[in-house]
Amino acid sequence: MEVRAEFTVYPFLAGEDPPAYVHAAIDALRSAGLKVEVGLLGQVVTGEAAIVLEALRQAQAAALEAGATRVAVNLERQP
Repeated sequence: MEVRAEFTVYPFLAGEDPPAYVHAAIDALRSAGLKVEVGLLGQVVTGEAAIVLEALRQAQAAALEAGATRVAVNLERQP
């Protein structure tokens, strides 16, 4: 089963480059072999559910360890 996950890491900070905790989450997802679509308000990954869910767990942990206060995730099953 394929899923699409959109996630946002908080707090937002003004500036051109995302904060270290956003980079930590993105790096964790990329380390799992996922392509990350980086947007203005969030990031998106799509893939096999087991891989995406485990990668999201690692990304959330990495973001929180790097200083994030909240990670919001929206998960959708793909047709």
